Amino acid sequence: MSITEQQIATSVLVIGTGGAGLRAAIELAEQGVEVLALGKRPRSDAHTSLAAGGINAALATMDPEDTWQQHAADTLQESYLLANPITVQIVAEGAARGIEDLERWGMPFAREADGRISQRFFGAHTYRRTAFAGDYTGLEIQRTLINRAVQLGVPILDTVYVTRILVKDNTVFGAYGFDLTTGRRYVIHADAVILAAGGHTRIWRRTSSRRDENTGDAFRLAVLAGGKLRDPELVQFHPSGLIEPENAAGTLVSEAARGEGGQLRNALGERFMTRYDAERMELSTRDRVALAEYTEIKEGRGTPNGGVWLDVSHLPRDTIMRRLPRVYQTLLELQMLDITKQPIEIAPTAHYSMGGVWVRPEDHSTGVDGLWAIGEAASGLHGANRLGGNSLIELLVFGRIVAEEAAKYSIGRQAQLRSADAVAEARAEIDHLLTNDGPENVRALQRALRDTMTARAGVVRDEDGLNAGLSELAEVEQRMTQVGVHPDIAGFQDLAHAFDLKASAMAARATLDAALARRETRGCHNRSDYPDLDESLQVNFVWSGPADLKPEPIPLIPTNLRPLMRQVTTTGKLVE
Repeated sequence: MSITEQQIATSVLVIGTGGAGLRAAIELAEQGVEVLALGKRPRSDAHTSLAAGGINAALATMDPEDTWQQHAADTLQESYLLANPITVQIVAEGAARGIEDLERWGMPFAREADGRISQRFFGAHTYRRTAFAGDYTGLEIQRTLINRAVQLGVPILDTVYVTRILVKDNTVFGAYGFDLTTGRRYVIHADAVILAAGGHTRIWRRTSSRRDENTGDAFRLAVLAGGKLRDPELVQFHPSGLIEPENAAGTLVSEAARGEGGQLRNALGERFMTRYDAERMELSTRDRVALAEYTEIKEGRGTPNGGVWLDVSHLPRDTIMRRLPRVYQTLLELQMLDITKQPIEIAPTAHYSMGGVWVRPEDHSTGVDGLWAIGEAASGLHGANRLGGNSLIELLVFGRIVAEEAAKYSIGRQAQLRSADAVAEARAEIDHLLTNDGPENVRALQRALRDTMTARAGVVRDEDGLNAGLSELAEVEQRMTQVGVHPDIAGFQDLAHAFDLKASAMAARATLDAALARRETRGCHNRSDYPDLDESLQVNFVWSGPADLKPEPIPLIPTNLRPLMRQVTTTGKLVE
């Protein structure tokens, strides 16, 4: 069949219009390099806009003793020694510059009476270093970046679903995709591609991502282009996701609710964190709080719906309205619940992909020439436990650095080799789905895959469960060959869901493979059959395809940061 393909050429293509993608696009535009940003959802509704609590930088506005070195040490400490020290140092050192950029572009940070940027405590930080804007920091960052991109005239197409990165001889030359409304195909030629399309947390049943985002798109695009994944098993389960209503299951209650003094109680009314981290209580790290909740629920002390209670009703009403306005609003809208009077029912929810596309720590290049990955799509900063507030600063620091690298690369290219075969392969993949009128339903298969991941690779895992997960996944993959895709007058969402499913299946396989290999309990990764941390597994796992997994050593921590780190302990961590 003859297909009209829209041909576009640009110097640098950015895939993803969240905070990471926009920050990179802004830098490229400021440097005078032609850039195009593509997204599959409206730019104002990118996942970044959901980030509530804040953004980290050792500005020392509240605690003068804070330094970037201490920020780096805290990050390495809480990563359970799996973060890459080079990446960590670059982010901690570049954080203040990231905040300055936002300030310059009009970001409305909360401020003290004398004009200093306010900073709040987040779990497991030595000092107050989390800057914020109410409890909708991510939304304000996204707005600020969109405004700056508009000022610079950055072209943004946020109705394009990218299905392939185009590669010849391990060198990218663009991407292929389709318009979500009209189905029109796009062939975009580019010298360089920056992948900023998020993580894979939507492959779990309860997740803080909305429908149809974070389905592992970036992972699939990178692997098909010749890249690799690193530590896909390291997924952060946020302690406070809503249970009801079903269509919003997993929606986050900001960590700020605990930061402001919220208390966690089980169905018996006990403040159960005394059993798991008596010192830090509700301000403990995310992995510990999530595991504590999981254990309380599993041992029968949970609510009838399988959750625990988060209570802020003892706080002054004025504090709640000023510091937690979004939490207040969300609960009223979703449950008609007044948090100034009633507790909130929550449970752990898949929240953040700490692993991701394998990148070099210095510049986030992927090993495929001309391809970079940033934001939640990339790996290296968080290890086995991400500190709250670190993901937003990562977007700004590496968004800028990668844009500088891509600009240099594009300007320095002598010629761009293209491949008609690569384009034909991408075209044929879509054609096949559109003509394949099978009996299987994409949505039903997505649900089956999420059920498998929730049951087999949730907060706590074991060998039997992970192996069962692999055989259930193989069955889903088999059924995927029989899907029927039916675009209609409303658009080509059905085709997009089929590609989401392909990405989710690859991300799920990588996650299960790596979770099987990590025979230890470390940070977010809890193996009930291996409850102890194994020092020989202080490595990253690199996944190149089904069952193709190799350990990779991690650079040594610099001597100036080591003394600032406290001892990692697993005492009281795995309680079942």
